[in-house]
Order: sequence, then structure tokens, then C-alpha cells
Amino acid sequence: MTDQQPLHTPRSLIVTFYGAFGRGRADQADQRAAPPVPIAALIRLLAAVGVDSPSVRSAVSRLKRRGLLVPDRTPEGAAGYGLSDAARQLLDDGDRRIYGRVASRSGGGWLLAVFSVPEEERHKRHLLRSRLSRLGFGTAAPGVWIAPAHVHDETRHTLERLELASYVDLFRGSHLGFEPTAEAVARWWDLDALAAQHRAFLQVHEPVLHRWARRRAVPPRDAYRDYLLALDSWRRLPYADPGLPVALLPTDWPGARAARVFTALHARLRDAGARFVNEETGAAAGTGGTGSAAGVAGG
Repeated sequence: MTDQQPLHTPRSLIVTFYGAFGRGRADQADQRAAPPVPIAALIRLLAAVGVDSPSVRSAVSRLKRRGLLVPDRTPEGAAGYGLSDAARQLLDDGDRRIYGRVASRSGGGWLLAVFSVPEEERHKRHLLRSRLSRLGFGTAAPGVWIAPAHVHDETRHTLERLELASYVDLFRGSHLGFEPTAEAVARWWDLDALAAQHRAFLQVHEPVLHRWARRRAVPPRDAYRDYLLALDSWRRLPYADPGLPVALLPTDWPGARAARVFTALHARLRDAGARFVNEETGAAAGTGGTGSAAGVAGG
């Protein structure tokens, strides 16, 4: 495990963009009213973070095949793409992870997932393992996955959406021994690897926050670029690290500092970035939701 941040792929950046700016205003009762994003505007918006037009079109095609983007027309008749209902659910779940980012209480309990898959459907075994891992579950024992109890709703949504719920039993409970819980957590999760991911985020984006702290003006294009890149990096972390109780983590744990840096960047840049998006799409003010894109982890 290196301390380097993963590269920003075109597909990941597009998912991040839609999570941040493609769902309508956060205070709208029905965010499905958000119009599709014109493909021409999407190409310009991704160019601002270094993605060329062929790469945007290729990534959009892949997201369309995955059922996350759906073709549509804007009110003006331009060709564009909006989010599918499944993608909206993923992004809504992701909002709760990223913007409700609080560490679990030590007494909050644990969620256990145990699954059994018939041999003739063993390909679903790999899918289940990969999805539970993406949701931040650790491995308590062979076939027994564990996470803080607060991820229950999102876990249910994910398993139901993927039609995997019939293979899984979920339990909520407490760790009663015999190993001290802090030692067990260090066995269930690779804490060194998680800490390295937090440090990598800080290495790239904490200097960005320091630069913005020295600036009075917040130019919309610059704010959009730095915010989208920070969000694209950050949105993976609450899935790798599901908000483990602070009391069970090493004293020098970098997760809280990384969360503070992202929260400060969000507060400083998100609204100005939305103004740039509005200029490029011709949308009314406030195009974005709370803006996580986290649920489509990895893009």
C-alpha cells in the first residue's frame, strides 16, 4: 500500500460531478426535477479538470450501460444525460456517509453480515464480498463480515438493489470478548492501509485548503476544479473507513483531520463551484445536491 492518491479517472469524475451538481437543489422536495446535463456542457465541465472530449463520451457510454446515466433532452431540446433512479439511491446513501461523517460511538454496536451462496451461483459470492468490502465491512472470521451498525440502511439498500438480499443474514450486536475490542478491530480491518489513504488525501488536499485560506476572492472556475478533485478523492474514504469508533483507533489516527480538511474545502468551494456549473449549463442557481457521489465507489 502506497500513500499515493488514486488517479482521477474520467468515469469517476463524472459520477462525482453528478453527485455534487447533477441532482437539483438540495432544498427541493423532489430532486428528480433536475434537468439532464447537456453533453456539450458536460464535456466543457470535465475539460476544466483535464478530461478530453473522447474520454468523456467513452465514460458516459460505460455509465449508460451500467444503468447509472440515462439519455434525455433538456427543456431546450439539447441532448443530455440524467441520473437513473438506482443512481440517485446510491448517491443519496453516499450523502449520508460523507456529509454525516461522524465516528461511531463505542457502544453503538456492530452489524454482522453472514451469507451462503449455492455452488452453482458462486459468481455471486465474489460480488457479495466485493460489495461488502466497498461498504466498509471488515472480516471478523471466514464468511462473517462486520461493520459499525450505522451502515445498516445503506447495506440493505445495496443488497436489495443488486438482488443479493436473499443470500444474506444481517445481525446487530455487541462484541463481548474475549479479545479486547480495539485489538479485534485492528484484526478485522487493515488500519495501516486505511491510515495511509487518509494521509494520502491530506498530502494532496491540505495544501489546497491552505492556499484557499490565503485568498479573499473565490473564482468559480478555480473553486469548481479544486472542489471536484477533492470530492473525487474524498468520497472513497468513508467507504474504506466506515467511521470506526475513535476509542478503538490508534491515538495518531489521521481520519478526523482528513475529514476536517474536506469539510473546510466543501464549505469554502462548493457554492462557488456550483455557480460555474450554472454558467456552463445555463441552469438556475443551486444545481447541486449535497453532493457526495460516494455511493458509486470507484466510479
